[in-house]
This record gives sequence, structure tokens and C-alpha cells, in this order.
Amino acid sequence: WLITTGLFVQSFRRTFGFDARQLPLFVFMAGSPFFLKNFMHTLGHFDIYGCLLATCLLLIPARSLGYVLLAALFSIVLVLIHHIHLLMYVPTIAVIVVLRHYLLEGASRRNVVAGVASLIAVGLLFAAAQFYGTVAVPETAFVAHLQSRMADPSQTSLLSFSYIWYQPLSKEILDTWQRLPHNALGIPVFALLIWLHMPLWRYFRDLVAALSSEKHRRIVAAAIIAISLGYLVMFAIVFDYSRWISNWAVCLFLILHAVKMLPASNDVPPIAADDRKTVLFGWIVILIPRVGIVRPF
Repeated sequence: WLITTGLFVQSFRRTFGFDARQLPLFVFMAGSPFFLKNFMHTLGHFDIYGCLLATCLLLIPARSLGYVLLAALFSIVLVLIHHIHLLMYVPTIAVIVVLRHYLLEGASRRNVVAGVASLIAVGLLFAAAQFYGTVAVPETAFVAHLQSRMADPSQTSLLSFSYIWYQPLSKEILDTWQRLPHNALGIPVFALLIWLHMPLWRYFRDLVAALSSEKHRRIVAAAIIAISLGYLVMFAIVFDYSRWISNWAVCLFLILHAVKMLPASNDVPPIAADDRKTVLFGWIVILIPRVGIVRPF
């Protein structure tokens, strides 16, 4: 968590600067209940690794073919951690590569072939993990192995979700839809939290509108839609709604960094620090501790 926080601060400083003018933007990102505070609560779900590797791609140079191959390696590692990353952070990594490498360096035959091959490799790995990655031992033996490696084996409640390693995709979808009426009660809360970040979304909109190339604007818009559709698929499959909303917002934060690196026709004013509504929203965002995993808070 500390490494991710440090890399994010470094990325923010390099992309936007770190002066008083950018303080409101930093507050809405770093202070967001979707981001660093929430990762402290979801460390055991490994979501933070996707953010960590995507942030690394924002910091390193993107001029060579090695950048594309490194992004492919990062994606493979994430899918091996858990195949849900194919929808959770791999698309954001792909978008960062497109924005930072292909749009700025151009699409040559060499890097296009490398990109397509990387996508195929990650897709095949996902299929293998999803359909052939079930644990080969009985569930009781698997739980006993986990318990033998726990610092406090008496905390048996931590093993209550061991069944997910044996559950087929059809069962996961069935469980999600059975829980939907109850879990959907949190949707108004999610909508409120997203609305509280409105100064940030306006700044994002203005950054995209200021891009000097119409093609770049269309690609960014298509990327945001594609990533959002991926999260809608996760909503239909797994019921960890708070996690998905939080990581969706984090993905937009990361893409915002990449968009800022593209050529723009004019400078976009930072989020106003003297606007009373913005200040109020900023304080509320900071004071909300976290979003959670399944239901809000």
C-alpha cells in the first residue's frame, strides 16, 4: 500500500505538478474514498496490484517496443493473481499503452504485431485460468492447507470464502443475481459518491476536450466506454459491487494521467480552489473513510 501511494504521488507530481494550484485535484484523487483509503480495506483481494502496475506504466518511458512487452508482462502477472483482472485492470493497462505509446510514437508494423500478440497471449491465459484453473484437491484439503499457513489458525472465519475456488462461473452468476435486489440498495449511495467527485469529472472532460487531435478525443472516449462496459460485466458476474465501483473510479484516475500527457491545443485551468461548492465536496470526500467491498461502508 505504501509503495502504491508513493508511486501515485510521484506520478501526480510528474504529470500535473505539485503546487497549490493542483491541491484540489490532488485532494479529489488521493483523498477519494474510492482510492487509497479503500485499498487499505481490500488488500486481501489483490486489487491494489492492478493499480500499482498501471501506475508504474505511467512513470516509465513509453518510447520503445519494450514498453508494450512490459505492459503485456504486467497483464499476465495480474491474470495469474486472479483472472478477474482481465476486466478490472488489464483494459486500463491497454488504454495507457495506447495513449502513451501508440498515439505518441505511431503505429508501426512491429509494435502493432507486438500489441496484437500480447492481447492474444493474455486472452489465452485468461481462458486457461477461468476454465482450467480450478483447484485439483478436495475443498477440505485446500482449507486445511490454508489454515496451516495462517498466523492465527483459530480465525476460521477468514476461510469462509474458500468455496469460491471451486465455484463454476454459472454458480457465481447465479449467486450474484440472487443477491442483486438486496445489494442494489447501495446504488444510490454509489451515485452520490460519484456525484461528489463532480469537480474532478469536469476537469477530466475539459482535458479531453482540449486535446489537439479529434482522433485522440474519440479514442479516449471509446476507451472510457470500453472500461465501463467491462465493469458492468463484472457487476453481472460477481457481487462485490463496492469494489467494482471503487476500481472503476481508480481506472479513470489513471487514465486521466495518461490523457494529460497527450498534446493539447490549450491549457486547462485547474480545479478552482476558491469555489465554495468545490471546497465543500472536497471536505466530504476526505472525511468519507472508505467504500468497502460488497455494500457501501
